[in-house]
Amino acid sequence: PGRPVFTASLMENDAYDRIGDEPPNYEETSFSGEHRAVRPSVVSAFGHDTLDRVPNIDFYRNAGSVSGNRAVRPSLQELHDVFQKNGRISVTNTVEDREGSDGTPSDDVESVIPLDNKDGTVRFGWIKGVLVRCMLNIWGVMLFIRLSWVFGQAGWGLGIVVIALSCVVTTVTGLSMSAICTNGVVRGGGAYYLISRSLGPEFGGSIGLIFAFANAVAVAMYVVGFAETVVDLLKENNAIMIDELNDIRIIGCISVVLLLGISVAGMEWEAKAQIGLLIILLVAIVNVFVGTGIPASTDKKSKGFFNYDAKIFMENLPPDFRDGETFFSVFAIFFPAATGILAGANISGDLKDPQDALPKGTLLAILITGVTYLGVALCVSATVVRDATGNINDTIATGMDMFCNGSNTAACEQGWNFSSCDVSSCKFGSMNNFQVMTMVSGFGPLITAGTFSATLSSALASLVSAPKVFQALCKDNIYTALKFFAKGHGKNNEPIRGYVLTFIIAVAFIIIADLNVIAPIISNFFLASYALINFSCFHASYAKSPGWRPAYRYYNMWLSLFGAVLCCGVMFVINWWAALLTYAIEIFLYVYVTVKKPNVNWGSSTQAVTFVSAVNNALSLTGVEDHVKNFRPQCMVLTGAPKNRPALLDLAHCFTKNYGLCLTCEVFVGPRTETLTDVNAGMEKNQMWLNKKKRKAFYAAVACDSFRQGTENLMQASGLGRLKPNILMMGFKKDWRTADTAGVQSYVGVLHDAFDFEYGTVVLRMNQGLDISHIIKAQEEMEREAQEQKDLEKEELAEENKGKSIFRKSRNLSTQGLTSRASVTTPQSPQVVVVNERLVSNSTQFQRKQGKGTIDVWWMFDDGGLTLLLPYILTTRKKFKDCKMRIFIAGQPGRVEQDRHEMKSLLEKFRIKYADIHVIDDITQNPNSNSWKMFEDMIEPFRLHEGSKSTTLAEALRKDNPWKISDAELDTFEEKTNLQVRLNELLQENSRAANLIIVSMPIARLGSVSDHLYMAWLDILTKNLPPTMLIRGNHKSVLTFYS
Repeated sequence: PGRPVFTASLMENDAYDRIGDEPPNYEETSFSGEHRAVRPSVVSAFGHDTLDRVPNIDFYRNAGSVSGNRAVRPSLQELHDVFQKNGRISVTNTVEDREGSDGTPSDDVESVIPLDNKDGTVRFGWIKGVLVRCMLNIWGVMLFIRLSWVFGQAGWGLGIVVIALSCVVTTVTGLSMSAICTNGVVRGGGAYYLISRSLGPEFGGSIGLIFAFANAVAVAMYVVGFAETVVDLLKENNAIMIDELNDIRIIGCISVVLLLGISVAGMEWEAKAQIGLLIILLVAIVNVFVGTGIPASTDKKSKGFFNYDAKIFMENLPPDFRDGETFFSVFAIFFPAATGILAGANISGDLKDPQDALPKGTLLAILITGVTYLGVALCVSATVVRDATGNINDTIATGMDMFCNGSNTAACEQGWNFSSCDVSSCKFGSMNNFQVMTMVSGFGPLITAGTFSATLSSALASLVSAPKVFQALCKDNIYTALKFFAKGHGKNNEPIRGYVLTFIIAVAFIIIADLNVIAPIISNFFLASYALINFSCFHASYAKSPGWRPAYRYYNMWLSLFGAVLCCGVMFVINWWAALLTYAIEIFLYVYVTVKKPNVNWGSSTQAVTFVSAVNNALSLTGVEDHVKNFRPQCMVLTGAPKNRPALLDLAHCFTKNYGLCLTCEVFVGPRTETLTDVNAGMEKNQMWLNKKKRKAFYAAVACDSFRQGTENLMQASGLGRLKPNILMMGFKKDWRTADTAGVQSYVGVLHDAFDFEYGTVVLRMNQGLDISHIIKAQEEMEREAQEQKDLEKEELAEENKGKSIFRKSRNLSTQGLTSRASVTTPQSPQVVVVNERLVSNSTQFQRKQGKGTIDVWWMFDDGGLTLLLPYILTTRKKFKDCKMRIFIAGQPGRVEQDRHEMKSLLEKFRIKYADIHVIDDITQNPNSNSWKMFEDMIEPFRLHEGSKSTTLAEALRKDNPWKISDAELDTFEEKTNLQVRLNELLQENSRAANLIIVSMPIARLGSVSDHLYMAWLDILTKNLPPTMLIRGNHKSVLTFYS
């Protein structure tokens, strides 16, 4: 006979996404090998049927992936429990979870290969997308208009330093950016995406807004630069339309409209326009080099241009700063020419492979542009003198014996006399004429075309960058008011709304038409981005997170830190007040995002460093012994689920606040196989509830066979080094008289364990009780049913048009839903409603500010001072600041004043404020008959009454009911019992109106006092009183009067 056939039926996996989840097609499978219709990858790998899956990229995709379906691997529980569930296999297949995605390729977080271009989506390689874009953005008008002036002022010696320093800043930033963008897949958003995913939303959100705004204003700056060049040409040809200022505005607005048209037409058109502009720019640069080799005409010589000459080159070596310029002021003017390295990163969402393209394209662009700047500048330095008159008659006549010295030696030796420039300023030469490049070039108009190309290409790159970065920022919903701009349009998800906003900002600044003040702010905004990119790389490396594994290896964390500091320094060199303004805006946005706490988790290095710091701080604490001055309450609170006992949690939170450890603990009682699911499911849910309610507390849970064993495990294992609970807080067991014996023994056993483990112990009693879990459960059930009803009504409306039979089915379902809801929301009796309302009101009373009143502290026994310290801490909190402490102590008859004086002296040494001290000298009196009768009625069901029975029967009763209260026990502890009953009378008499009562907790000697007698003591002591806390310290001092 063949082996039995095993059929795998699939069930849902609640731990993972179920969107579009279709079960795999498991057919009947014979273990004899006749037919195995199972997944090929599993069978081919192992040769037998198994639920384990071989490693696959689909298991590691994020939600919203469009490069492939997200797969969900079987959970550990499914693999572990698979044959315990009647042979049914529970596993989830590959899911296709595109919920939350708008279906566009820019949403693809995982794609590292070119996406399928069936929808016409445009993707760029590293040359077209990064190299060309960065070179065009770095090569600006500075190349043709200011470079010769920079080298004239600084000389080519310091001029090389200026270019080198600029390149150091950009190269270090490029290396840092390369490391970040190769540490995982890069989405659209450029600098914002890199910084936010590395340092978190606070840094990313602040710099993202600044960077997007800077790019928008940069459009205006470049367009105005273009318009000024056009207006200069108009002026030369006497073709001014209105006046220079208004002509700049008119030409600028027309230009930005045309650029907007190119951008909105799509990335492909924009890329084609950039290629055309690059060709013009390259031709213009080549034109400069060619021009330096063409023999100079007399006109050019009169304007200071001679062909290559070593003496001119050496004369231009030292600096010659004029008009108050310094090295740093010249550097500040040149540095904006080196910016633009993020042009490729800003369209990272439109690249085929950002991880490969960004490092290669950006670093190569920095190298090419740096060499170009250096080459052009040195060529000009070797051919153009600093000062020239422009007068063709300033030649030295042949045969005229003239001694050449001074600042114009090289020109003099070439046969030109420019000595008049020493007396009065000249209009030509590298120091005086910004159009030197046009003069040097082989064909002047090409330089004008190059200037146009440089300005328009930079403007176009900024016009594309700003909306893309802004769209990425808005998609993350860090600033909820900006969500409107997140929507994209068309096959390439173009941010049309962002383009319009950028256009409006650009036009607003073009109308100003004077950007001399705004320009340094923009440079500072860019530098702030560079600084944070460098710092991101350093921070991620410093955190030593295992997740920091960049594919690009040529970076150094200290070099990145140096780059960040250098960027900050350059910001102040360029413009100190603009740097301060940038920092102020950044800090404001950082604080705003921090306060708003956006609901995102990107695994930032900030989290990693916080973790490392926490571990190091916890370890450093272990090296120092505890000192009484540094004692602070660290509470383990047996709340169950935190929301079930709010009063207990609120009071514990008042003790620890933001300054101590608070653990809310829950014990799941039952077989581990049944309770583990609840434990795992509740961990994150309850911690999130605590965070939402702004309770600075942790949640911990255990699954055990008994409540006592679970609490014992928590007391022994909770905490980390010195960060360990020292106080156990729990509620009073109100139902001890009706509960089963095991429950009472377990509860009292927890108190015994707390004393054994030297925990301070706090028991809170409130007349209405603490547990409101039944009310919360009823509310949740009603909300769930109401939601189901809404869903059914929506379904009914949706299917109304699909035929009569379907409509009737929907009606039936809806009717069932109504019936179900009615069964849950059956009206309760008025008495139950009143009790529940009172219970909820009482349970939240410590969330409200306490009115003027007292906290009465009945410090009966010296337990190390915890009974006094906890109420003092309460009086320092806002909710209890109007409450005064009254101290009650036991005293001997005849020495009341002496006892009061001694306590007053002690409190003053402890520096604890109090309103009054009461000495109770009649505490040893017997309680009245009514109080004693109440206590006797309380313990009657639990007494043996063996004294009135024969010896044999008494022994049998003890053997059958060892937990009951014997007559001998009552006689032994008669005085202690009297004390509890008498104390309740005194509490009723003196503290009936107190806001909160603190009483020293009596201790039951282990093995001597039965559990029910001890519960009776606690019950009678705290009966019919305002909220009362029983406190017993661990008898180690928590107060000291020494400094």
